[in-house]
Amino acid sequence: MRRITLVTALAASTITPSFAQSFEGNWGCRDSTGAKAGLLTIYGDVYGFASTTPSDAASGTGTITGYQDGVAFNDGGLKIARGIVAGRVIADPTYLTAIQLETADAIVMLCTPR
Repeated sequence: MRRITLVTALAASTITPSFAQSFEGNWGCRDSTGAKAGLLTIYGDVYGFASTTPSDAASGTGTITGYQDGVAFNDGGLKIARGIVAGRVIADPTYLTAIQLETADAIVMLCTPR
């Protein structure tokens, strides 16, 4: 019985993408001017964004699809209100890792670990 449990646990851990850890967590975001833009939280296939601007339509939750180099925003406030379609994991000299949030045309926010 223990062997079956162990094999099941090992199989489940190998099915989960190893890259998911690189973008999961809490991120403090700044806009292109360097001003605080909000907090981004990513866990599993969902995200939450809390804008620093009261009543901002970008605040709320949505779903994502994880990729090797970041995430794609499927729906929610960031995609609908701000047009953000992707978050790419990049190297950062201070925090080692950051996520740059992109529209189809430009990089609009940089998020660092909190």
